[in-house]
Amino acid sequence: MRDDATEILGAPPPGALLFTCEHASNRVPSPWRLRPADRALLATHWGYDIGARPLTIELARLAGGTAALSRFSRLLIDPNRDPTDPSAVLQECDDGAPTFNRACHPSRDNRAAVHAERVKRFHAPFHDRLDRTITFRKPRFLCSVHSFTPVFRDDTRAMEAGVLFDQHDDVAEGLLRALRAQGIKAEANEPYSGKAGLIYSANRHGTNHGLPYLEIEVRQDLLASDRMARDVARRVWSALRAVGI
Repeated sequence: MRDDATEILGAPPPGALLFTCEHASNRVPSPWRLRPADRALLATHWGYDIGARPLTIELARLAGGTAALSRFSRLLIDPNRDPTDPSAVLQECDDGAPTFNRACHPSRDNRAAVHAERVKRFHAPFHDRLDRTITFRKPRFLCSVHSFTPVFRDDTRAMEAGVLFDQHDDVAEGLLRALRAQGIKAEANEPYSGKAGLIYSANRHGTNHGLPYLEIEVRQDLLASDRMARDVARRVWSALRAVGI
């Protein structure tokens, strides 16, 4: 099941797991025309979470659950941010400035209209589809899946995975121990913190539906191929099972 904003894979019975991937794609559809610099930027972690899509799909397959995947680049608008957050649409980042976001600059008179159109076309439909999926399929747990770079702004990240949470601390701590038992160097609320409000999508849907949730981050060099992503998925799924998720 696929539309402009979202792809849903799997049709499990009630009580299965739901895996969401908010940064699954670097797609920028028409009417935008991309320049070479835009394409180069979209191929980096600024455009999408490298390796997160195959990881999410394999986790859903192993769990007999559902995968809900975004079909647009986070540079158009980030579905893991509140749409009113200034960082939801980036005018520039460390590796460049996407030309298709110039109209969103605060100095532009039509900025509000452009932003509203992106919310209407991408952000709202993605979250509406998640709401409908949760209501219809009644999963028992929501796990948001992301990836992070080995080095960010000269900071080398030794951890291989992070468990991000703002509630359900006992579940998160149990998963950390289970991941470490699988030989994965995992840390709590790293490289970003759920306690700092950086798991918008999982929090939104978990809270609205009374569903336990957390976010898993995996270092991108461990997901450099589909085979590697499948291997990581098997270990993550073993950890999820070990804690009864």
